[in-house]
Amino acid sequence: MSGYDSFVIQDAKPSPDTDDVDSLPSISSGILSSEADSDSDAQKEWEQSLEQLQLMLTMVLIPFAGKFLGRKFAYWSWTRYMEWMHNVEIRWTSKKTFNTAGAVEAAATL
Repeated sequence: MSGYDSFVIQDAKPSPDTDDVDSLPSISSGILSSEADSDSDAQKEWEQSLEQLQLMLTMVLIPFAGKFLGRKFAYWSWTRYMEWMHNVEIRWTSKKTFNTAGAVEAAATL
């Protein structure tokens, strides 16, 4: 007997009266397949809704936010440049109107 054989566990044959698996109630395969189909349908719907959400983010929300924030940065940097280079004071008369106009301009080309 080698060292390898000492780690091998011999399979004991179960006696028919102690087999617990056979005593469990059986479930028809029709019930299991219908549950599996409903689970797979729900999984497909979930994946489709995630894909739609991802498309909404990448096609609508991110470009809109990028344009809006890009325009705000452009106006801010233009104001700083004009004040620094040409000594001109730039004042926005209505911040709310300015922000609304920026949002409308950003959404106009989407």
